[in-house]
Amino acid sequence: MKNLEVLFFDVLGTVVDWRGSIAKEAATLLTRHAPAGIDASAFADAWVGRYDPSVEGIRSGTRPFVTLDELNLENLKDTLQAFDIAPDKVPQRELQHLNRAWHRLQPWPDSVAGISRLKERFIVAPLSDGHTRLMVNLAKHGGLPWDTVLGADIPRAYKPMPQVYLRACELLGVEPENAMLIAAHDYDLDAARACGLKTGFVTRDNANDPSKPVKAVSSGDWDCQATGLLGIADHMLKSRS
Repeated sequence: MKNLEVLFFDVLGTVVDWRGSIAKEAATLLTRHAPAGIDASAFADAWVGRYDPSVEGIRSGTRPFVTLDELNLENLKDTLQAFDIAPDKVPQRELQHLNRAWHRLQPWPDSVAGISRLKERFIVAPLSDGHTRLMVNLAKHGGLPWDTVLGADIPRAYKPMPQVYLRACELLGVEPENAMLIAAHDYDLDAARACGLKTGFVTRDNANDPSKPVKAVSSGDWDCQATGLLGIADHMLKSRS
């Protein structure tokens, strides 16, 4: 991997803790508007669990591209109904505030330090289903030290569509074989590898995407594998020394 130039990072689950962050913010709304006994973590899982089916129309071309903000709001309203909470009974400002929680997701404790170390040798950038403004806001909120920010609204596509990975390489002027995707999800790495990118698997607790039918487990068949981004940095920088 001596010609490696660019490291792309999956963000949701890999760099930031979507589950813990969303559950914490959902708890505030549920306390005010939900029947007693609704678990905020279960609500967060149900909300995100609607993501993959909702984006399938964009992947198949039967729906025009819309940003994650719009998809998340649609799914939030459906999730509220599933938990016997009428969306029209919740003030719009509260719905919008909770939906914007995706712009305030907390980084995992090692994310900033791990990306910062890797930035010393490589170009580092997010490669996420989040749109550019969401990625910018997450970076500012969490201090994520990206060299540049690429959002899903640039290729107007969602993973695992090939143009997500190939357009990112094109924009940074790097051949796919000289770029790597680092992610906590096998399906993402499989798609990146099919496009010619190198792959790095990072182990994360609670990184499983509830909108996917299988859990995030490593096949062991990746170019790099470690626990956390500091582990990835140890591996990558050692291999470059």
